Amino acid sequence: MNAVMTSVHRTETGLSREQYAAIADFRFQLRRFLAFSESAAMRAGLPPQQHQALLAIAGHRADEPPSVGMLARHLLIAPNTAAELVGRMEQGGLVTKEAAAEDRRRTELALTPKAAKLLRTLTVAHLEELRELEPALVRALGGIGPAG
Repeated sequence: MNAVMTSVHRTETGLSREQYAAIADFRFQLRRFLAFSESAAMRAGLPPQQHQALLAIAGHRADEPPSVGMLARHLLIAPNTAAELVGRMEQGGLVTKEAAAEDRRRTELALTPKAAKLLRTLTVAHLEELRELEPALVRALGGIGPAG
């Protein structure tokens, strides 16, 4: 019965059991990393969303400084939610905000020394965790195979 189900399943969907397993494993590894990340942030006294925001600000690669709008896009949240998050982070001494010189509606963000120190410690731990997870992530991605 199981072999019949597998061959029928492949015929109907064009996908193999291995592809399903690879995606399931990849999602498991992602969840494992996210659970580690959230726990590490909380142990450092930082809500996970604020940790993610600090990473987005520190890792911002565009020519203009990071902004509330950029943060909203990177965190997949509404602009007003990003503005509230930035307000909490400013009150916590993690970011500074300033109106952009060329467009006063745009609020530019920068990390404080306190945030930079906290983020450095968390990032070192995250890089170590990613190095440990890398083989499992590569294996999972390798099992996806060509598109059907």
